[in-house]
Amino acid sequence: MKARVEEIACRAREIAEPLCEELGVEVVDVEYTMERGGWVLRLYIDRPGGVTLDDCARVSRELGTLLDVEDIVPQSYSLEVSSPGLDRPLKREKDFLKVVGKKVRIRTIEPIDGRKNFKVVVDAVEKGTVVVRDSGGHVWKIPLDNIEKARCEITL
Repeated sequence: MKARVEEIACRAREIAEPLCEELGVEVVDVEYTMERGGWVLRLYIDRPGGVTLDDCARVSRELGTLLDVEDIVPQSYSLEVSSPGLDRPLKREKDFLKVVGKKVRIRTIEPIDGRKNFKVVVDAVEKGTVVVRDSGGHVWKIPLDNIEKARCEITL
C-alpha cells in the first residue's frame, strides 16, 4: 500500500510540475495521505516573494482537471494546494541549495555517529550529500538518501 501511495504522489508531481512552471510557481512537495477518514492529495507550491490565494486556486482548478483526465487516483480524494509555510520541507538537492547558510532540522533514516536528529546550518550540497554544521562547529555529511525528513528552522 505504501508503494502505491508514493507512486500516486510521484505521478501527481510529474503532472503538476509542467503546469506549475507554466503558471510561474514551483512545486515544493506533494503528499498523498489518508486523513480523517478520507484521502488527500496535497500540493505545496511557492515562488519568490510567496504565493497568493489566487495562485493556489488557479493551480488547484487547472491541476484538478488534469488529474481527472489522467485518472491516477483510484478512489475519491480531496485536492489541496497551499504554501509550504516558513518551515518548508526539504527533499531534493535543489531544496537544500536554496537554504545554504540557514538553520534546518534533519532526521535521518540510519544514525550517523549515533545521531538521527540534527539542528544544523547547511554549509553546502555536494554530489548527493548535504554538508551541515552544528552549533558546536562539528561538520556532518549527510547523504540525501539517508534523510527521512528535513525542514527549515523558523527563526524569529
